[in-house]
Amino acid sequence: MGHSGPPRTGAPHPLFEVELNLAAKGSRESAQTLYRELEAAILEGRLLAGARLPPARKSEAYFGVSRNTAVAVYDRLVNEGYVVTRHGSGTFVAERPTPAVRLEPLGKSFPARRLNSFWLDPAVTAAMGFWRDRPERSPATRHARSVDFRPALVDPRLFPFDVFRRVSARQLRGLERRPASYKSPQGNQGNFYLREAITKHIALTRAVVCQPDDVLVTSGAQQAFDLLARALVTRDETVVAIEDPGYPPMRVAFAAAGARLVPVGVDGEGLIVAHLPRDVGVICVCPSHQFPLGMTMSARRRKALVEFARTTGAVIVEDDYDGEFRYDASPLEALRTTGDADIVFYVGTFSKCMLSALRMGFIVVPEWAMQTLVAAKNCLDWHCSTPLQGGVAEFIAGGHLARHVRRMRQIYQQRRQLLLSFLGAELGEWLEPIPSCYGMHVAAVARTSLDLEHVTEALLRHNVKMHTFSRYFVGPQTRTGLIFGYGAADLSEMKQGLSALRKVLQK
Repeated sequence: MGHSGPPRTGAPHPLFEVELNLAAKGSRESAQTLYRELEAAILEGRLLAGARLPPARKSEAYFGVSRNTAVAVYDRLVNEGYVVTRHGSGTFVAERPTPAVRLEPLGKSFPARRLNSFWLDPAVTAAMGFWRDRPERSPATRHARSVDFRPALVDPRLFPFDVFRRVSARQLRGLERRPASYKSPQGNQGNFYLREAITKHIALTRAVVCQPDDVLVTSGAQQAFDLLARALVTRDETVVAIEDPGYPPMRVAFAAAGARLVPVGVDGEGLIVAHLPRDVGVICVCPSHQFPLGMTMSARRRKALVEFARTTGAVIVEDDYDGEFRYDASPLEALRTTGDADIVFYVGTFSKCMLSALRMGFIVVPEWAMQTLVAAKNCLDWHCSTPLQGGVAEFIAGGHLARHVRRMRQIYQQRRQLLLSFLGAELGEWLEPIPSCYGMHVAAVARTSLDLEHVTEALLRHNVKMHTFSRYFVGPQTRTGLIFGYGAADLSEMKQGLSALRKVLQK
């Protein structure tokens, strides 16, 4: 028996390096063996849909069979639906369901022996996939565009891809002239190009004053939380306070590092500082726009939080995920001010003001912690993509981000006004919005006893996606309500989804 491999000729050929146990050259079983091996490779997923098979004229080099034999085998695979032919292009594996390969059971103890049990916990899986919903569409709406009210989403239809493509291409041309080597894990380019741009952006939009050397560029906010957990947590010792309800993936990062998590409630002024444990080491908050309830931490409560942290020796992780978008008043300063720069780690992201697919974020780091966080970043991925950092830097430096944010503020303001008007006029019998001045979503508390899980399941059948408060609590649920994200749905889609909600509530 032989096996297939790259052809022995120097002519161009498709990349085909799937191991096949073929009959010896000249064997009468050559055709049957080749068919059986290709069929098995397709069914087992070693040859994926769309993969190109070698041309029949080169079958001698690939399979050790004649062209006529290969044509006959390919014809049989076509007739049985395994492959398709495209005139002038070749023969390709067809789109078809691939049966799961049955493996011998390894015993119930195998996962516990080989995998970290933390990641086997269903609660961890649910927290990391908190935005997912079961597909509950009716046949009539299965192919329609969803009305998506889930929070933390943006509408990619509104992003200026043409501008970003242009500035990114300019950066790539620069890399052609000066090929990149490994860069600082703190952020690319020795001249701090992206970090300089970040400092100017957050000074303008959030009144955060810092220097490029204070900034660590990360692969989104989630990597920022992971790095902070690695650097600040001593396993089974460090107490980390989290807002409850709060952002599930943040708490997973600290739990994975071995922190002792303490959920702390929120009220109309934000995190209840009086409920913080005295032995807390890290306090995680969203002071500008609490996630998911949306209230802004009052100036009185902010002062109390900073004083508590200084008294107890704790540090604060400030998650400012959508602070660029404020509507009703002059912006409040971030917790991270010049006077408190030594105890506040300020986490920002471009997922909301640009695109979540960019996976680009940053931490403004106290000087005493930067070396440790850089080492942790080294351990993970050394540094973020140099071309992507360059594109984002030029997008900011060229004024394109500021223009995009101004435009999106106007669009979100219109969506927000529509939502609040509908909540007051059409849904006031059931829901009361929580006052909020920032962000891309509004939370509304249920006025009466409602089974809101049943409501959101019914909405899925109307092609409307919406979250209740329940998935954001880690402790006992203290209130019920719905979250209305307006980042991904336009005005017409919002009207459609809100009307569907009214009909469901009326029933």
